[in-house]
Amino acid sequence: MAVKIPIWPGSASCADVSGNTPFGLYDSDITFVSASVNTADWSAKRLGYPLTDIELQNVNFFTCFEEAISEYGAQVNTYNIRDNLLSLYGAETGSNLTGQKVSPNFGGLIELAEDYGTEAGSGGNVTYYTGSVTLTTKQQIYDLTDASIVTLESGTAGTDLIELKRVFHEAPPALARYFDPFIGTGLGAAGMMDQFSWGNYSPGVSFMMMPMYADVLRLQAIEFNDQIRKSAYSFELVNDRLKIFPLPDTSITEKIHFTYILKDERSNPLKGATGRISDFSNVPYENVIYSNINAVGKQWIRRYALALAKEMLGYIRGKYSALPIPNAEITLNGADLIAAAQTEKEGLITELKETLDTMSRQAQLERKSAEATSMQEQFNKIPLKIYIG
Repeated sequence: MAVKIPIWPGSASCADVSGNTPFGLYDSDITFVSASVNTADWSAKRLGYPLTDIELQNVNFFTCFEEAISEYGAQVNTYNIRDNLLSLYGAETGSNLTGQKVSPNFGGLIELAEDYGTEAGSGGNVTYYTGSVTLTTKQQIYDLTDASIVTLESGTAGTDLIELKRVFHEAPPALARYFDPFIGTGLGAAGMMDQFSWGNYSPGVSFMMMPMYADVLRLQAIEFNDQIRKSAYSFELVNDRLKIFPLPDTSITEKIHFTYILKDERSNPLKGATGRISDFSNVPYENVIYSNINAVGKQWIRRYALALAKEMLGYIRGKYSALPIPNAEITLNGADLIAAAQTEKEGLITELKETLDTMSRQAQLERKSAEATSMQEQFNKIPLKIYIG
């Protein structure tokens, strides 16, 4: 019994396209439908029809054409994701970015640097809380895990691990003890002080009667006196033990305030909101719209579809490598078609990747820089005009 191999019928129609592509990704695009018919006809003729039979049907050509468009879109989208990922980190995943202009920004870079800001106390993505330690007369060392003396804005002492970032234990400011010996503290001076809203400071008249450098010198004298003749205000923090200097000597309950972070919050890597772009896999680039692809892209797609059809034809002919005929045998060229198709596919992918690499933002900036340098060299060779006055 003779083997009957289906062959290309010689033509296809637009009505044959819809429902005959594996995924139906582009069936609603009128441009794709008409291009599918034309590409099928072109591919069959490039493979030798009608001089030789083509053991493919229109659904095979439509499948190759759909795959070629998807491959083109995947390569372009991969390039766009690579070029824009740093600017897209943290954006919402709900918007389709295909065909959209992505504006570069510093969001990704700043987010990478936020950890440094947290440690430096200049911002960051970890909350700074406030707390305090109640001092006791003649007691110099305090346990930060003791909830009876430590008050935390967030968390509980001894239960939540904290890290102190700043301790507010300093000498009273010199301005609080500023005293002007030239004007005394009479009611006249006090009245003028209040009129100028300096009631919480030293007598306000001194700000008008004395030059500014005199005030600065007096403040420095107070600070140097404290620094040299008195015990320095300082502290020592080792693990959970806070040692303060000088030794508290007061009968009034006082507190030392501090800022801190919760170590669990700093160690938590999931600080952003859900539904945001986090990596390559969830950047919302969808299938390209065939009608929006320019002529250069469409030509690449046609060539790739032809290579796919050639590979498919090679596998089919490889199954029937030899066909018996009366008094002879026909040998088919399946292996040659497969080898040629794979070479063409690799070449087309390489060509597209190299083209996209030359269009990257970095490559364009380098090209512009080289262009500006060359232009400047040309301008330097232009003779300057001589003006005679």
